[in-house]
Amino acid sequence: MAHRTVGHRPGLPDDPHTSVTAPTPACPVEITLAALHGRWTTLVIRELLRGDRSYSELRAALPALSDKVLSDRLAHLAEADVVHRDRRAGWPPRVRYALTDQGRRLGPVLQALWDWGADATVQEPGLRQPPP
Repeated sequence: MAHRTVGHRPGLPDDPHTSVTAPTPACPVEITLAALHGRWTTLVIRELLRGDRSYSELRAALPALSDKVLSDRLAHLAEADVVHRDRRAGWPPRVRYALTDQGRRLGPVLQALWDWGADATVQEPGLRQPPP
């Protein structure tokens, strides 16, 4: 059996979603972009790719991130089945955040986005350079 991309242009899988004429919520690319939506989301995922974290550990790793935004991002990622919230009984209750299997699969996606962006900023002088 031939690989799914044999006979297709690079980047275009053999899938009916590649023929749509407008974005649809069922499109795999749109699903991925929706999961990564929001400023700080990729950095929260990056921290969780390094291992399970408590809320306070995430706050310490991302000190410029507000409590409200961190809470919103964690709730969004949990709803998208990217993050699992593990609440342990006791006082105070202990909560740990971990990537789901689906969430861990975003690691190579983030790496590909990084690689593309790093390459684009070098080759395209009109693109904004990242802050130092």
